[in-house]
Amino acid sequence: MSSTETSASETATPEGTPLGSPGGHGSSGRLRGLFGDVGNVVAAVIVGAIVAGVGLRVIDTVDWPAFNSSNVTRALTTVGQVVAIVILVVVALLYRRGRGGIVTTLASTVATAGFVTVTLGMPLGATRLYLFGLSVDQEFRTEYLTRLTNSPRLADMTYIDLAPYYPAGWFWFGGRYATATGVPGWEAYKPWAILSIAVAAAVGVILWNRMLGADRGVAVSLAVTTVTLMFASPEPYAAVLVLIGVPTMVTLLYALRGRSRAAEGAIGGLRSGTSWPAVIASGVFIGLSATFYTLYTGLFAGTAVLMALYLIGQAWWSASNTAVPDAEVRAQRRTVIVAIVVRLVSVGVIAGIMALTVWAPYLLARLRSQPASGGTAEHYLPERGALLPLPMLHLTLVGLLTFAGLIWLLLRFRQRTIALALGIAVVGVYLVCLLSMLLTAGGTTLLSFRLEPILVALLAAAGVLAAAELARRAVRAFGDIRFGVVALAAIAAIAVGQDIPNFLGTEVSTAYTDTDGYGDRADKRPAGAESHYPELNRLVTEQTGRPADQNVVLTADYGFLSIYPYWGFQGLTSHYANPLAEFDKRAAAIAEWSTSTTPQQLVDRLDSSPWKAPNVFLFRYGADGYTLRLAEDVYPNDPNVKRYTVTFDRTLFADPRFEVTEVGPFVLVVRKDAR
Repeated sequence: MSSTETSASETATPEGTPLGSPGGHGSSGRLRGLFGDVGNVVAAVIVGAIVAGVGLRVIDTVDWPAFNSSNVTRALTTVGQVVAIVILVVVALLYRRGRGGIVTTLASTVATAGFVTVTLGMPLGATRLYLFGLSVDQEFRTEYLTRLTNSPRLADMTYIDLAPYYPAGWFWFGGRYATATGVPGWEAYKPWAILSIAVAAAVGVILWNRMLGADRGVAVSLAVTTVTLMFASPEPYAAVLVLIGVPTMVTLLYALRGRSRAAEGAIGGLRSGTSWPAVIASGVFIGLSATFYTLYTGLFAGTAVLMALYLIGQAWWSASNTAVPDAEVRAQRRTVIVAIVVRLVSVGVIAGIMALTVWAPYLLARLRSQPASGGTAEHYLPERGALLPLPMLHLTLVGLLTFAGLIWLLLRFRQRTIALALGIAVVGVYLVCLLSMLLTAGGTTLLSFRLEPILVALLAAAGVLAAAELARRAVRAFGDIRFGVVALAAIAAIAVGQDIPNFLGTEVSTAYTDTDGYGDRADKRPAGAESHYPELNRLVTEQTGRPADQNVVLTADYGFLSIYPYWGFQGLTSHYANPLAEFDKRAAAIAEWSTSTTPQQLVDRLDSSPWKAPNVFLFRYGADGYTLRLAEDVYPNDPNVKRYTVTFDRTLFADPRFEVTEVGPFVLVVRKDAR
């Protein structure tokens, strides 16, 4: 064996060694390994944040042309991606030559965070808005960030005095970022989204390097990061969980099984003892997920249960096939089951405690029997929610990679820890999809189509490991063709990476065609009616004498609530509404108010409202009066929303208690006597 080969083998990390696994022999070695793992993760967070922050600042210094009318930013995106991929290739080569350590760790985190930053930041370089601008789902997400920028107190995004229903974690941290940088919440959305994804990608590459070594680790991380940007980046809080969650599935399996290899089975894992750092790390991640995204948390928690059941079954079978007395077999089974259950419960307790940091106010409200109705978050079934996601059958490079990953999982789940962990997670995704489809018979769904990004990421990770195994076989069969293998892999990565802006073309274009909070369109074309928002905000402030967060606004122009932290009397649709808000009853109340025949009757009805009544009305001007275009849930139809118009007679506000101002297509009505 050459000196180079010896060096490489000495520095290599055993495959399938996750966060929280032993870092050496004895308790002191494990402690050093644990501190090293935590230190690397913290360093990845810092480095990822610095790279993304500096990268976005550099991009912002140039007056770029709009993405939807020029190819300049697309070209520069490709250049940045190539540089990042080349750095990752160099990292892998250095590691193979035994030159690992801090250089490869730093370079891999810088390159991975840089890949995210240039892939998202460069195409969006000439706009203040993130993917999908201020349209549809991004409208209420921006509203949430604006709310938590205005105050760190947990609150519903729209309704005053209500505990939040949607997990606030990502938005709360985004609010602190916006406050620290001194920009409005809506404007902070784009840099915070990119920065948080870049940090998660940097952490992800550290986790993969820990498990696989930097040669395969950077390759798997790049694949997972690429498909995550393609499929999950419009939901940045989901993208964060995908990037960290895929490698954490291996840690979760290790936490439940104990310090063992796949071939040892659960009995061997029990004898080796519990890895409490892995248990804690798994619980912390699932708890973090619970503060970010409920659906993904359900998947991760369900996957943990599936893993526990698999390990119990494996232990049962292993004990049954040993040449020991029946009494000892039964004792082994009981011990194994208890150990696995204790580990699973420990993960759940840690996760539950973290989840309560954002869920406690809402759960307390429900326990106190606070009225709740009208929320229909699960009432959405697009066509892709009625079909099982099968990315491995698409005729693309990603399809080929995921197909290879599926085959590898089927062939290796009995021998490889990573294959077993990823495979059980894939099964979990499909079980959630099937359960979601089954629940449609009961009038609801689990929105399982939103799990496709994590499914693609799981299979992509497995696909890279399949490719690595094939490459080793090819080298043995055809000689030293490693250069060709690396070159082909790099070309494939560049090909998929440079297609991401095109894949996200609609999302990017919307960021340029929507009007931002300053009343501008990034493509320099005439702005929409939303350009009047700054003037409307000024008028509300002058006429009410109150800051925005002391006003309740009734409007159907919810972008106004995304830009400014006004409370809304009614939400965008029932699908985004807090159940505590009683969306359906509020809709009925609005319809009743519109039937008032005199100003006094309208005032009386407002004053008798069971909820805090609006003191500001933002209408659209209509031929028959002042209009609101509202939404009604019509699930199971697709689309699941029906729009309808409510019209208020102008004479209802011809009263000294109201001040009426027309601004463009808007009619602003402020109630002067509201307390």
